[in-house]
Amino acid sequence: MRVDLRERVRTRLVAASQEATVTNVASALRAEGVVLGDDALRDAVHSLNDHMHGAGPVQVLLNDPVVTDVLINGATEVWCDRGAGLERTELRFSSEQEVRRLAQRLAASVGRRIDEAAPFVDARLPDGSRLHCIIPPIAVGGTTISLRTSRTRPFTVDELINAGTLSQGAADLLREMIDAQLAFLISGSTGSGKTTLLNALLGLVTPRHRIVIIEDSSELDPAHPHVVRLQSRPANAEGMGAIALRDLVRQSLRMRPDRVVVGEVRGVEVVELLTALNTGHEGGCGTVHANSAADVPARLEALGLMAGLDRQALHALAGAGLDAIVHLGRGAGNTRQVQSVHICQRAAGGEFMTLPAWSLEGGVWTEKGSARALSDLIDARRSPTA
Repeated sequence: MRVDLRERVRTRLVAASQEATVTNVASALRAEGVVLGDDALRDAVHSLNDHMHGAGPVQVLLNDPVVTDVLINGATEVWCDRGAGLERTELRFSSEQEVRRLAQRLAASVGRRIDEAAPFVDARLPDGSRLHCIIPPIAVGGTTISLRTSRTRPFTVDELINAGTLSQGAADLLREMIDAQLAFLISGSTGSGKTTLLNALLGLVTPRHRIVIIEDSSELDPAHPHVVRLQSRPANAEGMGAIALRDLVRQSLRMRPDRVVVGEVRGVEVVELLTALNTGHEGGCGTVHANSAADVPARLEALGLMAGLDRQALHALAGAGLDAIVHLGRGAGNTRQVQSVHICQRAAGGEFMTLPAWSLEGGVWTEKGSARALSDLIDARRSPTA
């Protein structure tokens, strides 16, 4: 169906408060002086539903179970990630106006707005997908929409092994860390699979434990029988009503958690998380953006400074509260892989540091210098009733 005809039919349906059913679309087409055959009519209904309720031309990508990200850079560039890195697709929008309408409709579906006064939106769609939109003039090349799809169920550890994200040795080690209630962070770049891995690992937590998850945009939904999920809230149009992650971390400590999980540590909430890990809440975890496990101390130090925490205090909290860092990166074929596990220790001067215990080298899960120290820590923490 031509774009101009589709828009005229859509306008008729909206004006009549009608859904894009075969009967309604056929009637609207007749009003436009157009008659379509059965196959063409079914295609028109699908196209109209995608543009009225779905994501328009890119809905076909969101329906693909292997696609994890869909990125729209204006009207002429659509990229996706099918698990092996970004690839440009042949899909296009008819105009910048069409992309902007999509951004406005997606934002409106979750009670948000996007316009010159509020030029960007970061939200969770009803189907669980993560949405980020930003419009001109902030987005110079045109309206930009980023969609991260949500699986109907989380990956299991065995599925991550089959996908090449985890080696069997890494999976066995991470299971032991979960059982021993080690506190850890998963580090990596954007799109490296941090949330996917954390979701799978939380599914390994004993059913007797209560997990409280705190996130900016709800993504974690582990296969576990006792999970409480908290989500921060941005300020309203008047600048009121904001609920920050650090507020929710404080609240979580009053909810009798066995494990406190911060989906992504990227701001001042690092102080509350590290404080929680130092108050008897073992097994806490989260994710953090970092180039390597060795860079995590510097990353946490920078976040701590944002919160007004001096370097010495940050290193003291991190050194006492964190046990390990699990780092994800891209391997051969651009696949996501767990590339190393570091143990967290404090140097003689009190400085928080990480030391390599295991790493993936040439496709082989290889023991490093601190492997014995990590093993001893796991043995010391493991509960006979866990």
